[in-house]
Amino acid sequence: MSQPVVDLSQFDISKEEKDKLVSEVIRYVLFKTHHSSGCPIKREELAQLLTKNYRQRNLPTFIINEAIQKLSSIFGYEMRELQRSRPSSANQGRISQQSAAEAKSYIITSKLPSDVYKKYVLNDNDSTVPLNGFTFVVLSLVHISGGKMTEEDLWRNLRRMGLDESNENHPVLGNIKQALDTLVQQRYLQKDKVSGSEGNTLFYELAERALDAPISESTKAHISEIVNKEVVSVDVDD
Repeated sequence: MSQPVVDLSQFDISKEEKDKLVSEVIRYVLFKTHHSSGCPIKREELAQLLTKNYRQRNLPTFIINEAIQKLSSIFGYEMRELQRSRPSSANQGRISQQSAAEAKSYIITSKLPSDVYKKYVLNDNDSTVPLNGFTFVVLSLVHISGGKMTEEDLWRNLRRMGLDESNENHPVLGNIKQALDTLVQQRYLQKDKVSGSEGNTLFYELAERALDAPISESTKAHISEIVNKEVVSVDVDD
């Protein structure tokens, strides 16, 4: 379906200038995603990129939308805005460790079916594979705990799997604590501090990326698959 023609005179730019700005956004998104291990890109960053030489108020929205369309049609990526998760209302006195200024951000994901992506894009030497497995383990633990668990409980469960927070030289993941911090930076988890009568308690809670429908449904499906296998195994043993 062809896109409606937009009158560029409202932005006081030419088609060549528009195409250049769209290309700059696409290049920035692709390189930033690669070099930051998939951390969300703040909309503020893209807006600053576009307003260095242009002051039109609605220009960033227009250019970003154009970039989203081209990323999809040319590169096969879906660029989605993450919906910022809110702290649990039950946790009074919580001090969020993420800034409200980061509210609007974007991630890109491949539009290829997961089986095709794994077969033709990923390989055994891909450095993201171990972290993806670690991500699934952590998200599953938090998910089956009701979407939130204390830092102490999370590390206790990870230690049972041989993942200790003091291990800085894990043969696959490297620094385990940094690997967990990366999940916070990537917005899979939100780390918050809750003030109570006995002092402060740190909690990990599922953040907007983990709550995003594709990730959330995939996590639930994998958990169900593991649980069903365990049930079948128990039945066979009996």
